[in-house]
Amino acid sequence: MAGHSKFKNIMHRKGAQDKKRAVLFSKLAREITVAAKSGLPDPAMNARLRSAILAARAQSMPNDNIKRSIDKAAGAEGANYDEIRYEGFGPGGVALIVETLTDNRNRTATNVRLAFSKNGGNLGAPNAVSHGFDRLGLINYPPKAGDAEKVFEAALEAGADDVESGEDGHSIWTAQDSLHEVAKALEPVLGEPEGIKLAWRPQTQVTVNEDDAGTLLKLIDALEDDDDVQTVWGNYDVPDDVMEKLG
Repeated sequence: MAGHSKFKNIMHRKGAQDKKRAVLFSKLAREITVAAKSGLPDPAMNARLRSAILAARAQSMPNDNIKRSIDKAAGAEGANYDEIRYEGFGPGGVALIVETLTDNRNRTATNVRLAFSKNGGNLGAPNAVSHGFDRLGLINYPPKAGDAEKVFEAALEAGADDVESGEDGHSIWTAQDSLHEVAKALEPVLGEPEGIKLAWRPQTQVTVNEDDAGTLLKLIDALEDDDDVQTVWGNYDVPDDVMEKLG
């Protein structure tokens, strides 16, 4: 697996997940609040909110935090967040898409630009790289959901387009408009997923050498450390031998 999934695996091996937990909870809470504001505050009637809650539970976010985030959407004190996408290039010609939720556009733009410039990258114009990605639905399951064959058969039956299975779990890809329909069909067979969301899948991948990979990971780390950045997607593929050297 490549792109964002592989980066998460690398960071897990480095033992950095716990250090990022407070930042992660902040990002999850922000998504829940925005999702609740975008529709009804009932996850049964709001697909985006249901997805956000699933993602929060997958990271062991306490139920009290989830409830407070939903309640904040109804309160006058809750901030209004804008969804802004940035696109740019990392070391080795890697294409990156950065999705943000922000209450201060100038702050976010400055921070994202600095992260790129300080870590061997260049922030591009809007739509600079997204033409090289497909906008698809993505459903994630942990390894315990079943082996690759079981998940593939379930996904095929549910109407998914593709499945990627590895040691970190299963990624099930769907068309945008069938994401939640497929997810609903999978639950009776595979259980509750770790996440349901729209994603950017690269049409081609760039294999990154050891020198570029080290700098690229610093860039992605800097972006993901920013409170306003929700997700970073990329078309990079870090070979296993390079991962071992970095790990």
